[in-house]
Amino acid sequence: MSVRSEIHRTVAVLRFGESPVNSLRSTTRRDLVAAIDAAVADSRIEGIVVVGNNHLFSAGADLKEFGKPEMMAAPNLRNVITAVETCTKPVVAAIEGSCLGGGLELALGCHFRVASDSAKLGLPEVRIGLLPGAGGTQRLPRLIGLEAAINVIVGGEPVSAKQFEGTPLLDRLVAGDPLPAAIQLAAEKGAASAIAERLPKVRDRPVSGPDSAALLGFARTMIRSSRPNVPAPLKCLEAIEAAVIKPFEDGLAVEQQLFEELLMTPVSRALRHAFFAERTAAKIPDVPESTLTRKIERAAVIGAGTMGIGITINFLNAGIPVFLLEMSRDALDRGVKRIHDTYASQVRKGTLNPADVSSRLAVLEPTLTYEAIGSADIVVEAVFEEMGVKQKVFRALDSVMKPGAILATNTSTLDVDRIAACTRCPADVIGTHFFSPANLMKLLEVVRGAMTSKDVLATTLQLAKTLRKTAVVSGVCDGFIGNRMIEQYLRQAFFMLDEGAGPAEVDTAIERFGFAMGPFRMSDLAGNDIGWHIRKRRAAEQPDLLYSTAPDKVCELGRFGQKTGAGWYDYRPNDRTAYSSKVVEDLIRDHRRSLDLTPRKVDSREIVDRLVYSLVNEAARILEEGIAQRASDIDVVYLTGYGFPVWRGGPMCYADEVGVYGVAQRMRELAHNPYGDPGFWTPAPLIERLAKEGRAFNQVGAQV
Repeated sequence: MSVRSEIHRTVAVLRFGESPVNSLRSTTRRDLVAAIDAAVADSRIEGIVVVGNNHLFSAGADLKEFGKPEMMAAPNLRNVITAVETCTKPVVAAIEGSCLGGGLELALGCHFRVASDSAKLGLPEVRIGLLPGAGGTQRLPRLIGLEAAINVIVGGEPVSAKQFEGTPLLDRLVAGDPLPAAIQLAAEKGAASAIAERLPKVRDRPVSGPDSAALLGFARTMIRSSRPNVPAPLKCLEAIEAAVIKPFEDGLAVEQQLFEELLMTPVSRALRHAFFAERTAAKIPDVPESTLTRKIERAAVIGAGTMGIGITINFLNAGIPVFLLEMSRDALDRGVKRIHDTYASQVRKGTLNPADVSSRLAVLEPTLTYEAIGSADIVVEAVFEEMGVKQKVFRALDSVMKPGAILATNTSTLDVDRIAACTRCPADVIGTHFFSPANLMKLLEVVRGAMTSKDVLATTLQLAKTLRKTAVVSGVCDGFIGNRMIEQYLRQAFFMLDEGAGPAEVDTAIERFGFAMGPFRMSDLAGNDIGWHIRKRRAAEQPDLLYSTAPDKVCELGRFGQKTGAGWYDYRPNDRTAYSSKVVEDLIRDHRRSLDLTPRKVDSREIVDRLVYSLVNEAARILEEGIAQRASDIDVVYLTGYGFPVWRGGPMCYADEVGVYGVAQRMRELAHNPYGDPGFWTPAPLIERLAKEGRAFNQVGAQV
């Protein structure tokens, strides 16, 4: 049974849910209604308390049931709430921890609510392209007012219960465990309630708030400008408006209709896919959750450059003491100053208080010697991206680190196995590819070497959670998942430049598709010299790989991007706006003449297809080679590290939505273009196979 009943004198306490989030799946709903019916039939019981297990109320519906018969199987969530609301004995929700989505809707259906002051309440459905579908849009405005309800429902973020103190939403707010106060309230109301009609129902309350039409109109205008690509926020407003202008039951009908419409949209499918993909990424088929992990109580970072500083701040923010090693006093002092400056900026912005800064800096230990860091449980190397340099570092680490220390490299492209071979214990070596700025970017690409032990991998994934990163496991290849794919994306961008498109045309087209920034703005931000260095290495290692030489010519002028004030675009002091560059326009014109190319019109569709499908084609090869475990892992990499529009679900989800057969057909069309590398557009074998079978990327198992 997913519901356990306990009798406290005249009060039945119904504990519901299963680990980890007490989702309101079909079995829980059935058991909860049965428990309520049993409590009503028991003459000893005068009041009922509904409380979640494991110190949280409920995170809401079981998303795995969405679109399946179990979702609406009787009793559905609306049926449960009706059973609660029409119960002839007072029902009190005891809210602790998270009370989200359907969990909050269940609480809204109760006659009374008691919450811990540490509880978080919210209706996050908009974040997966939906709206609250069990009365949330109708009941919440009746309890906290129209404006506050719009903020909660359209914003989708959890809110502290303290914000609702004094509103009809919460009858009591308590410190700590809310259950004793909820039992007391249920007993009081039960003794006072002779007939059910005396029990308050949220549905009977009016919606309060000034000038609802003006407020809703303003909200619509703001949403249309800030969130134009996702339909759910405007549908939320439509449902909320129904709460204002229609009788309760009619409002519920509007909400239900809008929910069903949204459920079938590509955007909602994509957002739900992204939600599950992120939670699946850390599951490794041959590394069970029971795998013992190593203690990480002290860390070390090698290199006090931009990446090393960001990684160090990650450890400090997590309360993990960290050594910061550099080879020169000047470089070390500059790095430490940048850490201080980063925290000082956060204090000025009000996002961090001085006491927290002091406690974090207290566990930072700068050093100039390898010998000083030997006691660290993990060391992350963040030095120049060159194999010889990294191998030298790992030989030094091998001689000083304690047995069992994890040796991690932050390489973004290099062979982790070659680095591991420099050590006596390659099983302790792993790749941890942080993304810049490392203290802000969510993605951590964890690179599993051929010899990496399972406990090292499990420990690194656990550490990623501690550092609040989304970890995706990659096998060893040049560029791993993300950068191997982005290389093909950039090759196409530069080929289109040769053929006639300008940097701004390419960037604008892909940004309208939804990317955070286009390839030329991205290159300027990351540093054009980074790609230049990789292309030089490619020229030696893969001389047959074709590239446009235009980006090399830009770099030869010293135009490395924002950091030099000039790249594909011009930049002004303290201004990151990308301005068109006459220098680059002239360079591109002369470059085309040198190739005897007549510029042609490259339309937006071609730009988007070549950029996105270049990602898909390379990703299919990565998936088939076993570098990525599953297609959804690739989506997570691009959603969290490369600015792919989340409402499209990632490149593989997007390809599935288009249809793999259609993607293959378009690739064959693109192969007719004789310029660049037409052979690249031969669909990967996996694409050909899926297209023939009528299957999708995300139907492929964890291992291809």
